[in-house]
Amino acid sequence: MDRTSPLGAFLKARRARLSPDDVGLPRYGDRRRVPGLRREEVALLAGVSAGYYTRLEQGRQANASPEVLDALARALHLSPAERDHLYDLSSTTGHRPAVSGDDERVSADLRTLLTTMAAHVPALVVGRRNDVLAWNRTGHALLAPHLDFAAPDDPGGRPNLSRLVFLDAPTRALHRDWPAKARAVVGNLRILTARNPGDTHLAALIAELTERSAEFRSMWDAHTVAPCGRDVHTLAHPAVGELTVTQQTFDVPKEPHQSLVTFTAEPGSPSTAALEALKTRGRTVDAPVACAPTP
Repeated sequence: MDRTSPLGAFLKARRARLSPDDVGLPRYGDRRRVPGLRREEVALLAGVSAGYYTRLEQGRQANASPEVLDALARALHLSPAERDHLYDLSSTTGHRPAVSGDDERVSADLRTLLTTMAAHVPALVVGRRNDVLAWNRTGHALLAPHLDFAAPDDPGGRPNLSRLVFLDAPTRALHRDWPAKARAVVGNLRILTARNPGDTHLAALIAELTERSAEFRSMWDAHTVAPCGRDVHTLAHPAVGELTVTQQTFDVPKEPHQSLVTFTAEPGSPSTAALEALKTRGRTVDAPVACAPTP
């Protein structure tokens, strides 16, 4: 876990990945004790004093102006997603109210949409902590047939996608490129924690994954930022074999902390045929097809 502020830890991780050559600074033939840029070099590139930048990185400067954040984003060659993350970390430090543990609910209209989509598209709804709030039969059959279909209906026992990826053996086996999937999960969790710093349930999830998974600890310490959007995954499904699906994530209107996640395959491909077989299976199987502990 971070020993400095989240903002300071992110800045430190981002400067560590750059060299003077990357940003056009001379080396002067010196031997560096740490990887990446020095603090004073980042300060020079951003046009701020070395003392100010040091206080920011050490957590002794709570916030920075938008102009300074933009300058730091340019100096550290941040991607658009990383720049947004930098803003989240700066603006939320100690200023957002704690998120309550109130039950997250899926609207009746969204549940109807999920059911209607089941004939064509595997889909699920996830909440602000990556809990599965609801899924259709096909989405359940694609991602977690070893779990109870009704598990999302229990707020205390809902499957959590992040926990499944790191701690659930069938989910790990499902992903051909598990490391890439795991890095994406961690990158998304970084964004969620920056946007919801007062969420004690989310903090508890991070603490659990950090304690139980050395792989999670290593990826978490890298401070990678990866927003959900569109991704392609090759799955090794226990019922229909290997298939490649495109995962897309959409914000749910009027529910800012909920997302609709869908899975599709290239038309006419073997993966489409596998999904069709899975849809039939999803319509006919009401119980788990294998036994495994619910995360």
